[in-house]
Amino acid sequence: MISTVYSAGIYGIEGYLVTVECGLSNGLPSFDLVGLPGAAVKESRERVMTAARSIGMQIPPCRKTVNLAPADIKKEGAVYDLPILLGLLSALGTLTEPLPEDSVFIGEISLNGELRPVRGALSMAMAVRDAGKRCLFLPKENAAEAAMLGEDLVIYAVTHVKEILDHLMKRESLIPYQPEPRIQTGLEGQPDYRDVMGQENVKRAMEIAAAGGHNILMSGSPGSGKSMMAKRIGTILPPMTREEKMDVVRIYSVIGEGKSAAATDSRPIRSPHHTTSAAGIAGGGKGIPMPGELSLAHNGVLFLDELPEFRKDALEVLRQPMEDGVVSIVRTAGRVAYPAKFMLIAAMNPCKCGWYGHASGRCRCTPSEVRAYRSRLSGPLLDRIDIQIDVRPVPLKDLAERKPAESSEAIRKRVVAARKRQLERYQGTGVTCNADMLPAQLAQYCRPDAAGQALLDAAFQRLGMTARSYDRVLRLARTIADLAGEEQISAGHIAEAIQYRNLDRAY
Repeated sequence: MISTVYSAGIYGIEGYLVTVECGLSNGLPSFDLVGLPGAAVKESRERVMTAARSIGMQIPPCRKTVNLAPADIKKEGAVYDLPILLGLLSALGTLTEPLPEDSVFIGEISLNGELRPVRGALSMAMAVRDAGKRCLFLPKENAAEAAMLGEDLVIYAVTHVKEILDHLMKRESLIPYQPEPRIQTGLEGQPDYRDVMGQENVKRAMEIAAAGGHNILMSGSPGSGKSMMAKRIGTILPPMTREEKMDVVRIYSVIGEGKSAAATDSRPIRSPHHTTSAAGIAGGGKGIPMPGELSLAHNGVLFLDELPEFRKDALEVLRQPMEDGVVSIVRTAGRVAYPAKFMLIAAMNPCKCGWYGHASGRCRCTPSEVRAYRSRLSGPLLDRIDIQIDVRPVPLKDLAERKPAESSEAIRKRVVAARKRQLERYQGTGVTCNADMLPAQLAQYCRPDAAGQALLDAAFQRLGMTARSYDRVLRLARTIADLAGEEQISAGHIAEAIQYRNLDRAY
């Protein structure tokens, strides 16, 4: 007898429907899994048979064949334990009721029948919805992320196989999962920009970067406050849209952290160590490539401290995703594309010892050593960074007076207002901030007045700007105008945007 159960799988972050066909026949006892099963899928034979015995369900010795379709896509993970067990019990006739055609089952089974969480639940739930199925049975730990689809899908959160068997045989019905209301968390207890003494020009640059999603590079001597300000960027970032939140949860679900990602409204902030390899930055690994730091920072911030200390190949990996918002990973197991639309915040010292240009005069680096240190950053990479700013040491007067600075909450209000203008401006286009403007939108919304255009033309000639840096100055000026609540880009906005091309002037 043959039975059919529907399940789901993931490839990258994209989900797809899987048909699990279970067949029983006479012959020598065997258990064959076909359909390109990975190592974890093959091991489900032992888990399923032991779990069946532990719940009192006997599967007699016979020839058992399980096919996972489509057969041309490699199946990974333990997500198919539950549908394989249900398919075998249905083929045996143990289930008195036929398996519902509109239901999908996913979940790893422990040896005693408990359901354990799986990776990629949200992506699989989206595939189930798109396939026209109505119900999804999955482990309780994955219910919160799958429930982000709202009322599009009926979610059943299950802790043990017996609960599903009782439901299918109409002994005791399961209650659809209802997500608990999330408590909105404020900024209490988080690092605040009011703790940063002085550095008003740098805080202004951080505000502009947060408002428009622009990349920023801070260069300054040790102790000038670069890391301190970068670590507080999360307190002024605007909230995520629903679509942005869904993308973030899908990515984190792939690495098994979907539950924690679904429980927070904060944008992701990643801060890899400078010894991280290029594969760790971009993604990779055995089998189907996993997302790296670029994708884990999607719709959030990637903070790279001590930027020149990163390996050159790890830095060059940044270039294409910074431009396209996608990182494509090609390995022997296949090609995977992960979203990687992030805001880069980088910090660096001006030289190897860190004290070049400091008033103390303690730097002993030669001009050639300074040039060699700075040359670790390629021109194309710097060209993609909108804001490049020198961070000067905090004057003793500011440290001694300890005057209260502007709070993160006040800055965040202006950032949120500016981002709201951008969302309204680009509604329906998929663009959410000025940094991601398409060329047609750049031509439509970034037209400076006559004085502003003249200033930009002069700067283009004097600084030797590329076409990319020219466009990025316009995007930056658009954000500065949005923060001021103005539609027209003026010469003042252009002038402020140009002054942030610090390294263009330095080189």
